[in-house]
This record gives sequence, structure tokens and C-alpha cells, in this order.
Amino acid sequence: MSLNNRYDFVLVFDVRDGNPNGDPDAGNLPRLDAESGHGLVTDVSLKRKVRNFVGLVKGETPPFDIYVKEKAVLNQTHEKAYVAIGAEEELKGDKKRKGSGDKVDKARQWMCANFFDVRTFGAVMSTGVNCGQVRGPVQLTFARSVDPVIAQEHSITRMAVATEAEAEKQQGDNRTMGRKHTVPYGVYVAHGFVSSFLAKQTGFGEDDLDLLWQALEHMFEHDRSAARGEMATRGLYVFKHDSELGNAHAHALFDRIKVARKADVEVARSFADYEVSIDEANLPSGVTLIKRV
Repeated sequence: MSLNNRYDFVLVFDVRDGNPNGDPDAGNLPRLDAESGHGLVTDVSLKRKVRNFVGLVKGETPPFDIYVKEKAVLNQTHEKAYVAIGAEEELKGDKKRKGSGDKVDKARQWMCANFFDVRTFGAVMSTGVNCGQVRGPVQLTFARSVDPVIAQEHSITRMAVATEAEAEKQQGDNRTMGRKHTVPYGVYVAHGFVSSFLAKQTGFGEDDLDLLWQALEHMFEHDRSAARGEMATRGLYVFKHDSELGNAHAHALFDRIKVARKADVEVARSFADYEVSIDEANLPSGVTLIKRV
């Protein structure tokens, strides 16, 4: 069933003694706003967790297969789309990179029908074998920490080495030193948007929306690693509009959700050190607030 409502949502999550999103250009340090010191988690990182959750619970099978996944070769997937729509001839010769207009449209529709992340987040599929481009109905912002965070660096030791040469150099001591980066504690807030107009173009429906909410609620529970410490969704607040166009500006709705450190807490180290205030009084006409977590 297609969507007939616009949605805006606020995602609140926290991290304890972990790296929520390392920056490969900075030695994998937790991402920071250089001016304010606030922690950042990219939209790409959050979408990765949604993809992983959906792939896990749906077994990466159509119509919930995942397009952007580990070790995927995207152009091979594009070729499968052309085979599926009976356009193998388009894969031969110079046409392999271009593709005729109607075949590209059919291939794009096939990709939307089979891949959850394509019809949800969109994709640029014009590399190599051309399956067109899709504007996704669901978009996320960077998550930003409520307070500035610090990035701690820890020395760690592995009681083994990788090669015999290293063992000989250490005369049998066999130790490998390493580094680990963590945020002691931080609460992060991200904003998201769901467009019913774009949903109709990709085939994103009510079942997909329910799966998206489920993923945002539980994605950290199935994404554990030593590097990420303890991460958890602490709040998912969904503003549902009665109309497709929307009944209020998104920023005005987001401003109704406030996350702040309690006045008597000097150094926060748990979610109990924060409080969430929600201004539910006099919500704009045609907007309903749904608290999912």
C-alpha cells in the first residue's frame, strides 16, 4: 500500500565507551565538529545500520534485498536488472554503458522493486550499466551530540604477532601494540524525513515504512562490536502529517523535542543524566506525534 502521509522524525541514540563513527581521514578518530567539539555521526553511517538490520531480518532476498552491501559489485547487479527485464542485448558492445531510455526506466523500476535500500534511500545507478538514478523518499541528517564530546585514545596490546619475522625481532616476546579511540559518553540526535510523493515514484509503501521504524528502533542491538562500545536507540519520535504535502514545517516540529543534560550533572556518563522534554501542547493542526521508543 502506497504512502499518503508525510513524516518527519527525530532519532535519539547514545554511545558509551565506544566510537560511534570513525573518520578514516583522521586515523579513525570519532568524528567531531572542529569548532564546537560536538560529536558527529554521518547519515551514511546510520543508513548502513538500517541496511544491515534489514538484510539480517529479511535474509537479503527480494523485495528486501540490499543493493549497497559488503563486497557487492554494483555493475554486476545492474546487469542482473537488464537480464531480468529481457534486455540482454543492451549489455553488448557500446550500448553496455548507455542503455536506451525505455530500458533504463524498466531497469530502474526493477531495482526499486527488488532492493529495499534503493526504494528507500535512492541510488545513483548510472555507473557502467545504466539503471538510472532514484531519489529516495527517506532522508537522514548527520547526527550531532547534545553536548561536546572528547575523543580518548587507548593503547592496547595483542599477545601475538602476525609473522615469524616479528617474533624473531622481539625474541619471543610476541606483543603487538595498537590504538583504540572512544567517546566516554555522548547522546546524539538526528533528524529524518519521509516524502510520500517520492515514495510513490519508488514503490516505497507502508510495509517498508514499518520496517524502517523497526530498523531505527533495533539496529544497534544487532550491530555490536568492541569498537562501538555500547550504543542504543533512546528515542524515536515520529510526526505524522494528515496530508502528503505536510501540515507544518519540519524545523518547527523538531524544535518541540529537546534533549538536555540535567542541571545538577557536571559530567554526563549515562542517559539518566539527560532529560527529554516534548512540547505536545498545541501541536499544529493535522500533525500527530507518535513515540515509538
